[in-house]
Amino acid sequence: MKQKRSWWILFIVSLGVMIPFVLPYLNLDPAKSRITITSNTIQFPLLLTHILFAFIALITGFLQFVTRIRVQHPQTHRYLGRGYVISVFISGLLALPIIFYMEDFTKSLAFLTLTIVWLVTCWNGYRAAVKGRFPEHRIWMMRSFGITLVAVSARLLMPLLLLSYYILSGFSIPGGRTRMVEEALNVNIWVGLLLNFVIIEWIILKKMKSEKTSG
Repeated sequence: MKQKRSWWILFIVSLGVMIPFVLPYLNLDPAKSRITITSNTIQFPLLLTHILFAFIALITGFLQFVTRIRVQHPQTHRYLGRGYVISVFISGLLALPIIFYMEDFTKSLAFLTLTIVWLVTCWNGYRAAVKGRFPEHRIWMMRSFGITLVAVSARLLMPLLLLSYYILSGFSIPGGRTRMVEEALNVNIWVGLLLNFVIIEWIILKKMKSEKTSG
């Protein structure tokens, strides 16, 4: 079975969004962080590790949904799944202390909600696989990976959010461009989370309806 072209387009777009974000951190220089660093000894190492494992989760997440790997190489699929679960839990658990370094309550709450949902959906997917409930496992992993992709969708939504801010502000920029970007960054996680949730649940319902009809 051939993988849908749209899946690989999403993969390429995701890499195009995330690689420029991850690269500056590979220099191990807190000054190049896109997030304000107040502690070089605690916050930055936590943030760096969180980002790297989140990126690994993104890659392994994409690959575990590749039909050819899942069907023709089940052992490889299991290894990718384990790598995904481990990466999600390391990245997710490290995100929790990072939240305390955020000064904005709205952004902190968004990351906390995102992290909890990410960990819960991944855990449910893992437990379903361990118990041999593979249809349930696939559904939960779809949800989990949908949450993983919030890192991508939240950034892709920024131009739309900036435009919305401009329109809702009466076609003006009160507070200047810096304030506008800050306001958009305070809600992009919420919007990305909601959008991905709706899309994934729609895909799941469509898949279940299709299987019910064919059955």
